[in-house]
Amino acid sequence: MARLKREQVRTEMNRLRLNIGPRLVLCLALIIVLMFAGDVIVLWQFRIVQAQAARLDEFDEELVTVLRIHSDVLKLRDTLESLVNARNSDRLKAETQTMTETLAEDMGSAKSALSAVHSDNASADPAILPTLAVVQSNLQSETASVIDLAETDDWNALQVRLDNQLRPLEFSISALVERVDREVKTEHTQAAANIRQVQQRIFVVVPITVALTLLIAGTLGFVITRSITHPLEQLVEGSKMLARGEFKHRVPIQGEDELAQLGGVFNDTAGRLQDLYESLQSSEDRLRRVINTIPAHVWSSLPDGSVDFINQRLLESTGRPIETLLGSGWQTIVHPDDRARYVAQWKSALAAGEPLEIELRVWTAQRDYRWLLVRNVPLRDGRGEIVKWYGTGIDIEDRKRAEDALRKAQGDLAHANRVTTMGELCASLAHEINQPISGAITNASTCLRRLDREPPDIEGARAGASLIIRDANRAAEIINRVRLFFRKGVVTKERVDINELIREMEILLHNEASQHSVFVQTRLAADHPLIVADRVQLQQVLMNLMINGIDAMKAVEGPRQLTLGTQNDGNAQLLVSVEDTGIGLPANQAGQIFNAFFTTKEHGTGMGLRISRTIIEAHGGRLWVTDNHPRGASFHFTLAVSSDAASLNAQSNS
Repeated sequence: MARLKREQVRTEMNRLRLNIGPRLVLCLALIIVLMFAGDVIVLWQFRIVQAQAARLDEFDEELVTVLRIHSDVLKLRDTLESLVNARNSDRLKAETQTMTETLAEDMGSAKSALSAVHSDNASADPAILPTLAVVQSNLQSETASVIDLAETDDWNALQVRLDNQLRPLEFSISALVERVDREVKTEHTQAAANIRQVQQRIFVVVPITVALTLLIAGTLGFVITRSITHPLEQLVEGSKMLARGEFKHRVPIQGEDELAQLGGVFNDTAGRLQDLYESLQSSEDRLRRVINTIPAHVWSSLPDGSVDFINQRLLESTGRPIETLLGSGWQTIVHPDDRARYVAQWKSALAAGEPLEIELRVWTAQRDYRWLLVRNVPLRDGRGEIVKWYGTGIDIEDRKRAEDALRKAQGDLAHANRVTTMGELCASLAHEINQPISGAITNASTCLRRLDREPPDIEGARAGASLIIRDANRAAEIINRVRLFFRKGVVTKERVDINELIREMEILLHNEASQHSVFVQTRLAADHPLIVADRVQLQQVLMNLMINGIDAMKAVEGPRQLTLGTQNDGNAQLLVSVEDTGIGLPANQAGQIFNAFFTTKEHGTGMGLRISRTIIEAHGGRLWVTDNHPRGASFHFTLAVSSDAASLNAQSNS
């Protein structure tokens, strides 16, 4: 019965006992109160020391400013003596004024420092400030007298004044320095005595505070430890078992305080972790099976680019053990011709932190190389830092073979298309070559007439023969371009100045234009870029458009003007225009003028504009026409501008 009563009393005491939090708070409050009391006393003493230190700083500043004045006076005297000996009045006046201004600034600083010290110091020397004022007044009058004597070149009187007036001022300054120095030493002595008193107080207060704090902390710590350490040891042991993966361990729970509640939370967390671990392990196994099963090569890399994971499909495809591919060993399976390119781009992607997509060939277990489409993307954390790279490789060998076959088929189709186009070209050959042949015939007739003269005009005949050669070469170039359409060959493109080409065509058709009273003018862009094109084909286009414009103006009355222009259209293209003031576009038939065999001329073939559009489109441009108001038409075409040096040798397979 008595034992039962004791158990009941103990249980009731446990219920009335404070929890761990209030117990610790009470202990800490007592310790903090003791520490706060000691700290207040120490801070109070430190405040006294700080005030003494600030006071000493003011006295030191006072001494420094007075010493600076003493140095300025000595420097002034030495400078004046050297300048008096040199008898240079201009330099003496300039330097005296400069040094006087400096001395005045130092005097002001000294007065401020002395006033700050003497304002609240009853024991300060009362003669220091008046002495400083007298010295300042005398220095000002003496420097003014020195300048006046220097201006009158009375150097002897000036030397006497320096000896009799300036030196006594030096003695006054020296005496002032001694007074200030004595005052500063007195203050230092008093401050040292005060600081020693503070040290004695601190040496008494701090040990007492520490001793009381340690005594109370030790007593309370011993009492509290007995009720806390055992449950904590059980929790620590349970945590270690959780770290080892033993999620079935549970800690015993006693009482109803915070540690008991923590033990309950620990046991609940251990159960949840056990369920989560089992679920995570199942998910990891399922994810690994998915990664190894998907129809693609998968790997992961560390932020430095070294591979740390490779899926089973990639291992089976290459036939290599995983140890040889981890790190940087994957480079051994990349085709030698693709390795340097891929490694360089991979390093650039690592440095920039940007995704990478590239096609390359990889060695397979079938002892051959196959094309893969490789993609690498970074995984970033919440701060934007890369923590992992993930990559995939998709087999595109069949696609690459299909692309090769498609390119071959496109080449064959392009050749067939060119051969078919020869039907149109042959129909327009007479139209294109008529101009140079007509010019050659005209020049040949002129040459013969000049040779039939008495005496023969040899120079004129030679000039006519040169024009015949030019026209013949022009016709040969056109025929040579046509021949290229009959065979598989390359058309060499070159860098062309379109303005220069227009000027050449203007000269070439000058006689034709003059014969029909056509005035040709140009509006050429000054900052035009060069283009890469077939020079002869562009000459054909310009000649066709210019001749069409001249023909359209033959039957009109009034001014006949053919305008050739170039300008940048702002879209990396060059715009060329040929405008005339002729009869304009045919009514209701403007959309048909580019059709093959459509013509409005009596003896036209209807192929000139068709061929011109074909040439411009082959150069990546566009040819169109607009109706002018009130008369005439404007033909425009664009040419792509390229700055790629490799385009100088651009080739098109026919």
